Amino acid sequence: MSTESVKTNIFGHVLEVTLDRPKANAIDLKTSKIMGDVFCDFRDNPNLRVAIITGSGEKFFCAGWDLKAAAAGDAVDGDYGVGGFGGLQELPHMNKPIIAAVNGICCGGGLELALSADIILAAEHASFALPEIRSGTVADAASLKLPKRIPYHIAMEMLFTGRWLDSEEAARWGLINQVHKSNDLLSKARELAELLASGPPLVYAAIKEVVREAEDMKFNDALNMITKSQFRTVETLYRSEDQLEGARAFSEKRDPIWRGK
Repeated sequence: MSTESVKTNIFGHVLEVTLDRPKANAIDLKTSKIMGDVFCDFRDNPNLRVAIITGSGEKFFCAGWDLKAAAAGDAVDGDYGVGGFGGLQELPHMNKPIIAAVNGICCGGGLELALSADIILAAEHASFALPEIRSGTVADAASLKLPKRIPYHIAMEMLFTGRWLDSEEAARWGLINQVHKSNDLLSKARELAELLASGPPLVYAAIKEVVREAEDMKFNDALNMITKSQFRTVETLYRSEDQLEGARAFSEKRDPIWRGK
């Protein structure tokens, strides 16, 4: 579902989503709604297993909220669509792997968008920041997510000062997975996406639900829910053809053929 501001391409089981709003790939309400619809369709399409989110050009991944649109009347507390800001961070039941390919500046809501992915790859010239403090606002989703992803003191420094991390430092603190040369970034993201797309989609779904739902649970409670198949996706997995196929393939010393059912 390509539009003027959001481009999509499908490669086998992989959906590639490109935010295309020059100059900074900032997100307004209209674009956020489009992105939510795109990721909702991805979530519900059984033929699509992995998504890549990136930005057009080489300077910006995403600068976050479109302040020009806000000045023209977009309400900060307006309707961002089914998935919340950027289409991902509030989208329910997103149980498929998502890769962010950060191709440049990634700040404010753009960093929150990247944090909504499961794996973050970055170009060597990419940079990361939460500059909301300088405009007297709160980095809402990042204030919740970042201190859980990287050391608390580094996260608080970013939130309190708005300082920038280059890709090397971001990787050192575990904010991103890998750094690649700019010309290699998208091909590396596609390579990883193809690897994930060849894996067991029902297992991915179970992993994502368990990780998401267990965040606010006690360890023993969450473990009991897993072992008793009380998570919806875990129950589906253990009653699936794929679970039997995995066991057969292991015993027959061959690669499994995953069908997602």
